[in-house]
Amino acid sequence: MASRFTSVAVLAACAALAVAGCGGGSGKPRPDLIFVSTRSGVYDIYAMNADGSRQQRLTNGSSGNASAPQGLDYEQDPAWSRDGRSIAFASARNGSLQIFVMDADGKNVRDLTVGTSEDSHPTWSPDGRRIAFVRGKTGAIFVMGADGRNPHRITHGTAAESDPAWSPDGRWIAFVRVTLNTPTRELWLVHPDGSGAHEITALGASVGGPAWSPDSTRLAFSSDARGGTFAIYSIGVSGIGLRLISGASVDAFSPAWSPDGKMIAFDRNGAIVIATVGGSEKVVTNGKDNDSSPVWNPVRAPVKSKAKGY
Repeated sequence: MASRFTSVAVLAACAALAVAGCGGGSGKPRPDLIFVSTRSGVYDIYAMNADGSRQQRLTNGSSGNASAPQGLDYEQDPAWSRDGRSIAFASARNGSLQIFVMDADGKNVRDLTVGTSEDSHPTWSPDGRRIAFVRGKTGAIFVMGADGRNPHRITHGTAAESDPAWSPDGRWIAFVRVTLNTPTRELWLVHPDGSGAHEITALGASVGGPAWSPDSTRLAFSSDARGGTFAIYSIGVSGIGLRLISGASVDAFSPAWSPDGKMIAFDRNGAIVIATVGGSEKVVTNGKDNDSSPVWNPVRAPVKSKAKGY
C-alpha cells in the first residue's frame, strides 16, 4: 500500500541542528533520552541529555561479558510512560524475558509478567493504564493493565509479530508482522481492542522498530528496502508518503521521535545519532560503547535557550 519514495536529503553536517531546552552539558540529566548499552559488559539501560552529556546508568545487571549471552541479565526495549515518570523494559534477570517497570530514576523496579512466556517490547497507552507487548518466542501482540493484570492477545493468526508501538492519540498500535513463508516483514496497524488490523507497507523487505510522530500522523521505522542496508524512513499512517530520513552505508535501527516532532534519534554502528527531520545529524555517544535502542522522553523539556554549538 505504500506509495513511491519521497527522498529527503541524506543527513550530513550537524552545525545546523538546534535543540531548544534539551538538556545541555550542565546540571543533572532530565533526562531527554534513555538507551541500551553494553559498555559495562552487560546490557543495561542508561539515560542522558540530548547532547550526549550527563550519561547515567539506570539498571545494574550482573557482571559478565556481552559477547557471551549465557548468564547475562539482559535489560532491553526501554519505553517511557507518557508522563515521563516511569520506564517499562524487558529483562532476563530472572531467567526468561519478562516485562518490568521502574521509576524514571531507575528505582522501585517491579516485575509485571512473572513466568516463562518470553515477554518483550513494552509500549504504553497514552493514559498510562495499559501496556502492549510481545509474548512468546514466535511473537504475538498482547495488551495488559499497567499493573500486569489481564494480559490478552489482540492479534490473530500464526505469523510472527514484534515491535508494538502505541500511537500518542491512543487509536492505533503499530507492529511488525512476518509475511508467511517469506523473510519479508511489513508494518501493520491494529486498534487496541484488536479490530481493524491492516498492513500499511508493501516494501517486500524487512521493516522494524516503528516509532510514532507526536501528532500520530506518521511512523518512523528502519528498513533494508534499498540496497540491503537498513536506513531510517517515515510513512504516513495511511500508508502514503514514504520518505527517506537517513541513509548511509552502515545499518541504522530503532528510530525515536522527539516530543516536538523536529528530531529523530536512532542507533548506527554502536552509537546514538540525533537527526533533524529536515537534514542534519549529530553522533552523541561513542560507538565503542555499543549503544542502541534510544527512546525520547515524551515530555517536552522546558524551553530556556538554544544549546550553543548544537
